[in-house]
Amino acid sequence: MTKKIAVFPGSFDPFTNGHLDTVLRASRLFDEVVVAAMTNTSKRALFSSDEKLALIEASTADIANVKAVAAPRRLTVEFARSIGARFIIRGIRNVADFGYEADIATVNHDLDQEIETVFLLADKQYDALSSTIIKEVAAFGGDIHRFVPAPVEKALYAKLGESHQAK
Repeated sequence: MTKKIAVFPGSFDPFTNGHLDTVLRASRLFDEVVVAAMTNTSKRALFSSDEKLALIEASTADIANVKAVAAPRRLTVEFARSIGARFIIRGIRNVADFGYEADIATVNHDLDQEIETVFLLADKQYDALSSTIIKEVAAFGGDIHRFVPAPVEKALYAKLGESHQAK
């Protein structure tokens, strides 16, 4: 029987509890889940690729069948094919996400019909979370502890400076 490998790609800047929930749920469906920290050319990253990788690893350390990688700058389907993955995991928070992700899934399927995209609906408690919103809240000293894993919270406040840490 072929091992079911899934890739969960994203910019993960930063990795959120919503991302972690998606990874945990995917880990129950697949033999191996590869969290791929990728480059989003339309975003300016706060964390370096190495920092993102370390934060994902720290946040997922207790999930045995999950590993994190800094993916090379290439198409997601090419990366998935290179590691033997036949599935791409995408989290869906709302209708806007679905439209955007459905378009990407269609193009990915056109590029490689052997790789399927699997959508996982966000848990209600995470459906308003985005990395952009979390960075904004943290930048103004808001409390983000319930939105991100502890290693990410610490790194985010360190990156923004002590003056931004929630009181």
